[in-house]
Formats: sequence, C-alpha cells, structure tokens
Amino acid sequence: MASDLSRIRNFGICAHIDAGKTTVSERILYYTGKNYKIGEVHEGTATMDFLQEEQERGITIQSAATTCPWTHMGTEYKLNLIDTPGHVDFTIEVERSLRVLDGAVAVFDGKEGVEAQSETVWRQADRYRVPRLCFVNKMDKIGASFDFSYETILKRLGANAIAIQYPIGVGNDHKGIIDLLTERAFYFEGEKGETVREADVPDELKETVAKWRTMLIEKASELDDKLTEKYLSGEIPSIAELKAALRKGVLSRACYPVLAGAALRNVGVQALLDAVVDYLPSPHEKPEVEGTNPRDKEEKMTRPHDDTAPFSALVFKVVADQHGDLTYMRVYSGKLTKGMRIINPGNGERELASRIFEMHAKDRIPLDEASAGNIVAVVGIKKSFTGDTLCDVDKPILLERMHFPEPVISMSIEPKSQADRAKLGDALTVIRREDPSFRSFFNEETGQTIISGMGELHLEIIKNKLVRDMKVNVEVGKPQVAYREAISRKAEDCRGLFKKQSGGRGQFGDCTITLEPFTAAQAEAEELDFTDSIAFENAIVGGSVPKEFIPSIEYGIRQTALAGVISGFPLINIKATLTDGKYHDVDSSQVAFEQAGRLALLEAVQKASPILLEPIMKVVVTVPEEYFGAITGDMSSRRGMILEQEDRGVVKLVTCEVPLSEMFGYTTQLRSLSQGRASNTMEFHEYRPMPRSLQEEVIKAMKA
Repeated sequence: MASDLSRIRNFGICAHIDAGKTTVSERILYYTGKNYKIGEVHEGTATMDFLQEEQERGITIQSAATTCPWTHMGTEYKLNLIDTPGHVDFTIEVERSLRVLDGAVAVFDGKEGVEAQSETVWRQADRYRVPRLCFVNKMDKIGASFDFSYETILKRLGANAIAIQYPIGVGNDHKGIIDLLTERAFYFEGEKGETVREADVPDELKETVAKWRTMLIEKASELDDKLTEKYLSGEIPSIAELKAALRKGVLSRACYPVLAGAALRNVGVQALLDAVVDYLPSPHEKPEVEGTNPRDKEEKMTRPHDDTAPFSALVFKVVADQHGDLTYMRVYSGKLTKGMRIINPGNGERELASRIFEMHAKDRIPLDEASAGNIVAVVGIKKSFTGDTLCDVDKPILLERMHFPEPVISMSIEPKSQADRAKLGDALTVIRREDPSFRSFFNEETGQTIISGMGELHLEIIKNKLVRDMKVNVEVGKPQVAYREAISRKAEDCRGLFKKQSGGRGQFGDCTITLEPFTAAQAEAEELDFTDSIAFENAIVGGSVPKEFIPSIEYGIRQTALAGVISGFPLINIKATLTDGKYHDVDSSQVAFEQAGRLALLEAVQKASPILLEPIMKVVVTVPEEYFGAITGDMSSRRGMILEQEDRGVVKLVTCEVPLSEMFGYTTQLRSLSQGRASNTMEFHEYRPMPRSLQEEVIKAMKA
C-alpha cells in the first residue's frame, strides 16, 4: 500500500439523501478489492451502513471510514474514503468529515439534479475549501437527464461545472460512458461490471460528443493563461494539457469536473476512481494546516504535511466501544506511534495513544504508526472530543475548531426504574461524546431530563440507541421546539448586588454590566470568545473589582444565560460588558461574585426588552401540479412563506420558510393532501423573533 503522500487521496462521498452515496461506496470497495462481494443498501448488506438502524431504514446515519488501494496507470494509490449521511438530521456527520478531508465526490440523482440537501452539503464543502468532483448517478433511472442535472449544478450551486464524461443512453438504455477528453466510449461488462471495454463513440452520439468536448476545451482553457493563448490562436490543446488545466482548476476550486454513471448497474465507478486520482489533491497539495500557539492565541502557526514535522492531528469523531472508545483523527503532520504520549492543547490534558487502527467500516486493522496525511482511529484517548487538537507535547499547536449546529428540537425523557435512572446519566454522557449536535440537561423544576437534537428522526435514533444498544428503559414525551431567548435593545448600568450576612463571615459581590444584542460576526471583529453565542468583555478601569473575581462574574452570567431568564430557554446573541463593581476585603468571594453576575444579567434582560426566537426551517416540497394549490394553501396556514417555485417536468418544487413549531406531523398531512404523491425535505435555516402573541403562549406554557 502506498505510503508516499503524493499517492494518498483523502476524500468523502456526500450528497442529498437517496442520491446513491452508499451504493457508490460499496462499488468502490468491490472494484478496489477491499470487498469480495457487493453489499446492497436495499438488502441491508452494505458494508458502510453497518448499524442496525441503518440497515433497517436503508439510510446512512453515521459517517463510516475505510481505506482501500487503487491502481491507476501502473501506480498504486491509497484511498481513505468516508461515506457520509444525506439526511439533514445528521448534517454534523458531513460537517466533521469535510473538515478533515482533502477532497469530495458530490453525488447527484440523474433525474432530480441538485436537491435541497445537495445545496447544504455543497455550502459546507465551500466553508472548508474542499475541492470536488461531481458524479451524476442513477443515469439508468426512468426520466434521468445528464443535461438537466448539469444545468442545475451550474444554476443552483453557481459552480463552474465542466463535463468530462457523457452517458451512453439513459434509463433502461443506459449502457456506458464516453470520456470527452479522449473521445472514447467505455462499457462496463461482466456480472458486476468488472470488465471495462473500450470502443469508438457510437455514430448517433458523435455530434453531441463534439459539442460537449468543445465546451470542455473552452472552459478548461480559461483555467490556464498559456492554454488560453494557445486556444485563441486556433490550436487545440492536447489531452495532457487539458488534464493539467483541470487538475489546477480543481485544486484551486475554480472548476468542478462532472462525471456520469449508474452505480447500482455497476456503470462508471472505475472511471470515477481514476478521476479521484487524476484530479483530487494529495495531502501535500493542500496548504499547510493553520493553527495558533496555545500559549499565545495571537500567534499564528502552520504545520507542513510532512512526516518529519512535529506531530499534529484533529479529532473528528468519537465512537463508544466496549473494547475502548475509538477516537478518529486526521494526522496532519509528523507521525503517531503506538504508545506515544501526546497533548490536547485546548484543555492541557496529556493523552496516550495505546493502540492505532486503520478502519474498514466497523472492522479494524492494527497499525504500529500513522504518518501525515492519514486517517486513523486510536484507542486510549480519554479526555479529547470532536474538534479537539492532539499534538506533540513539546511543540504544541491549536488547530481551528469545527462549527456545530444548534439543536432545534427537544423532548423529555424519563427512566422507568431507579436502576435505569442510574444508567441514564452515563449513557447520555457517552452519546454527547459521540454526537456534538446532541444536548441533554436535567430540568430541576420539572424533574425531567430534556434531550435536544437536529430533528425528529435524530431524537428517535437517540431513543432507540438508549433502549436497544445501552439497555436503558425510558419513557419519552412529545417532541418540543427548542426556542431561544434574546434581547431587542441595549440595557446600561444594570447592577447585581449579592449581600448576605448570617453571623461570622458574610458574602458580598457587586457588579454593574451593560447588555446588548451581539452577533458572531461582531465577536470575530472584536476578537471576543463567543461560546454558546455569548460574549463577555471586562471594561473595568481602576480595579474596582479584583482580577481574580472577574472570571466568576463571567461564569455567573454565562450559566444564567444558558438556563434562560424569561422562559427557561437559553439566552443567545448577547454581549455583557462589565463596567463597574465593588468588593469587600473580607466578605467577597468567587461564589458571591458569581451570584452578583447572575443578578446583574437578570436585571439587564428585563430592561433590554426580551424576546423569544423560534427555529425557521427551509422546506422544499416536490408536488404534482394538480395538488399545488392545496399544498401552498396548507403551507400558508402554517405561517409559511413561499420563496420560489420551479417546474421540474410534471412536478413543481416549492421552496418555503416555515416555523418548526408548525411542522410537526407535516409529512403525514402532505401525503393526505396529495394522495401520497408529494414529498418534502426540511432543514434548519435560522432563528427569528416570534410574533408577540405566540411568544406569550409559549412562556405561559413553560411556567405552567
């Protein structure tokens, strides 16, 4: 297996749900020789969908990693592949995979083209600057159209797509693909498409191929100045020159080559693997990984993708296991050897990499070391979680953390017995370690445990995991919307005075704050910590509060905000500025100032016109034309705002923004209104202020 960095490709397969990601992954495993037979999603035998929930539902829930070899042009390459989920409830799995990958293959349904979740995944890849290939899958589907899918990539994603293949036939007539660079046809024969036969372009496609190849040459020539001059002077660039220009464009994300095929029919996957090697970057073609000095956050640092550099890695996934938790990490620089001591610069904890594994879905292959550019799983890491950096003890670096979406839906969960109560706390801790988009807390007033996640399916999977895998018997309540509190104006000179005298030493803490609405962009501009969407700034001049008590004031403010002030939902998008205070030489303590911070925030929120924010979902409904009126009327009754309508053959795509609180049970109602012919996708868009009348209802219900 290749160890040379230039022969490693770290890439992921990502797309909208049901576009065929896992089917593509299973073919990759078969053709690379990693699997001796092809697993099928619809039969529940897919290697990469190994969880019981995944096999029963036929969807990917967690990302799965594997390593496989591929020989191209006589050279063997090492492919580190991650298959990611398509369902919006598990978007965190895509997020953390894209953070550590060098490239990605975006898979599109050949009939549907770019769909709602395709756009979300594409934007996530943009955020992490990931080069991509596009694979238009399911060309064997009735109604499939390469031309239509290609247009949606251009228009809906705004991407500079360049077709480098064209399908031979569509639907039941789909037989193979044409390489537009070489103008050769390829057919995938044998029982499982393992034999690739090269032939001339069919006569009926020669004119079409000439048109698409001209477009390819024009677009590729624009990627390289020398090629532009050559093309403008009337010369046709060579195949090698076109490939070099395309590779340069992919690495700089100036273009996205588009390929075609039908993974279920075993058409085009080997050509896709060749394209992964030809166009996606090796680790050393990516910029040096950036970070900061943990001892001085202002000092920027980099690490080269090199075995000889100091060790650095990013944890992107933690999986609880009875034989020891598996910590998945991407090694960016240096080498990790079995038994090596490393440090987490974020929390200062030292860790031991007792065992290292190369993963193949749920199977593990022991390694003695892991070098730069590789993705491995490690046993022995105790106090590091998703997004944490692990590095050389003597030469630390803190890599950029990941973005985790806020949960939008909650439900209560209660253990059925005392024994289950004891197990529940440990089980929730394990799930929180595994899934950063999951939250849980104990409500002191109601005596209930509240769990929060990204959607109804997400919470259902969590419940099943507790009951089925962790053997904790629980009763669950109905899903509830996870609202947020905010303020609508600035409040100044808000005092928190905590004074208690009970004989002997008393308690005294006094602070004054200014509270104002704040955003992540403002926090970045002012270089303030914005953890949990709360910023804190110390503006005291002259030492009216000793320095050792200021963190206690901040802690009191943050904890009170997280618990909520007007309704029990977390208070977000605020900045608290400490402007003044008083202390007592004997009676002041950290606890007293913590309470003073709490009281100051409570007063400030009341002065700052508090409001409730509700999660707004982006909903895309695919509906036959005859049911369009009924669907849009129903959407309006749900406080939905229709943003756009698009004709897709005999159906319409309706894009709306709707409050989550109005969407419970929507799928059932949609089926009823359309006789089962309409479908929808839904994803979180943003938090917005609620209408005052509804706000009062929610607050009253929370206090009842």
